[in-house]
Amino acid sequence: MYRVNVAYVPKTTNGNSALNRLVFHTTIESSYFRLSCGSCSYPVGSSLTISFVIPLMPNLITLTDIYAAQTRIADTAVRTPLVRLSRARLRMAGFAELADTTPDIYLKDESAQPIGSFKLRGAYNKIAQLPAEQLKRGVITYSSGNHAQGVSYAARARGAKAVIVMPSNAPRLKSEATVALGAEIVTVGPGSLERKQKAEELEALHGYTMVPPYDDEAVIAGQATCGLEILEQLPNVGLVLAPVSGGGLLSGIASGIKLAAGSHTPQVWGCEPELAGDAKESFDTRTLVEWPAAKTTRTLADGLRTQSLGERNFEHILHFVDGIVTVTEDEIRAALRIILSATSLVAEPSGAVALAAALFHSQQLPKADKVVAVLSGGNLDPVLRAELESEAAAHV
Repeated sequence: MYRVNVAYVPKTTNGNSALNRLVFHTTIESSYFRLSCGSCSYPVGSSLTISFVIPLMPNLITLTDIYAAQTRIADTAVRTPLVRLSRARLRMAGFAELADTTPDIYLKDESAQPIGSFKLRGAYNKIAQLPAEQLKRGVITYSSGNHAQGVSYAARARGAKAVIVMPSNAPRLKSEATVALGAEIVTVGPGSLERKQKAEELEALHGYTMVPPYDDEAVIAGQATCGLEILEQLPNVGLVLAPVSGGGLLSGIASGIKLAAGSHTPQVWGCEPELAGDAKESFDTRTLVEWPAAKTTRTLADGLRTQSLGERNFEHILHFVDGIVTVTEDEIRAALRIILSATSLVAEPSGAVALAAALFHSQQLPKADKVVAVLSGGNLDPVLRAELESEAAAHV
């Protein structure tokens, strides 16, 4: 939270300035805003001054919020396994050099969730707290696929209608799975802002309750439960890598780990495609930036094409995250092939980005003996899977 003071300095009859008189003061949720004084009323000859007392403590989730979310989602979301990447299988798959140089890598397999991705954690934590009246009217969200399934699954479990605004370039596998869960789909263009605006329009028109894909405290707290599990499963982890797009997963995991860790606190880094590197730019400049859809939609990682971090997510990331690294499209494909050939898991492109960072960007990351790479989802398109398996066979 930020406090903004606006005051004027009136002119006295003898020309001397008197003490500042407060016009108004307020608090705002974000440090990114535009102030217009076109309708302000203050005496002619006075000077208007704007002063900032920042920051007040931002609206960060607490450890109590995260533990409450863990209890709330326990009967719906899965406690997903932590799978060690075998050096022997890496060598057998034709990646002997990586097997010899990488630290111990563990994959946090969120593809084991009922919908095939981590998104169920946050969606259910949000929807499970809605009163009966809101559930009766229904819920709405905007998503390229995985959050769509999370909201649809959670809404069905709570007896609510779900409406999903999806981009025209959403993977067919994900849109079909969303329909199978009983949701109504509204299709718009490829831009993440376009689908957000359409969802807000329908929310106002029909009285639905919005379940944001990332920019929401309940959603962040739900995703943070993944961080708690990592600490419980591997207490001596030194580095945790998570993909980042809108920032729900990264802000949640980082919050959970940094708030719950004791004397041994691992570093938490975000990972994203170079072709959709808005989060890294925002983190490095400490300024929330937005990339055009024409740029972010170039990446194979369809779940990481969001044009900007959410404001709440950005606040959490600045507070809890240690860094963000980007990976190339070739590195994403290589990581996908490794997962298919050296493990029994399946990852979609977005889910392989953290492993790509661990394998190919160790020089940019802090040194750690044990690294966790979050495999955020496994909804891999069958055509792409066939291509990757063919590439993997040729690599051996």
